[in-house]
Amino acid sequence: MYSARERVEHEAWLAELETIGTELDLSPEAVSCASELFLGDVPESDRSKRAVLAASCYAGALIAGDGRSQGTVADAADVSRLSIQQRWKDLLEDAGLEPPRW
Repeated sequence: MYSARERVEHEAWLAELETIGTELDLSPEAVSCASELFLGDVPESDRSKRAVLAASCYAGALIAGDGRSQGTVADAADVSRLSIQQRWKDLLEDAGLEPPRW
């Protein structure tokens, strides 16, 4: 859980995450997981935030059993698929989860 201050500080990014979740028809659980992952690893640079947001959406959907392809999430988040591919496993590990080994 993250403080209300952190949520307010990143409110615009969390709203963007909600928009991506709606576009992808993600479950509320997937969006909630994605939000937690994003808040756990918000980069300092605004330039990197969109990529972390997209990777969080992808990983959150996997956790919730509501997976989407990296390409589909990348399109919805307006990032490259490679941006997601390079970040999602680290997000899971940083959250104390073990990423799948496929």
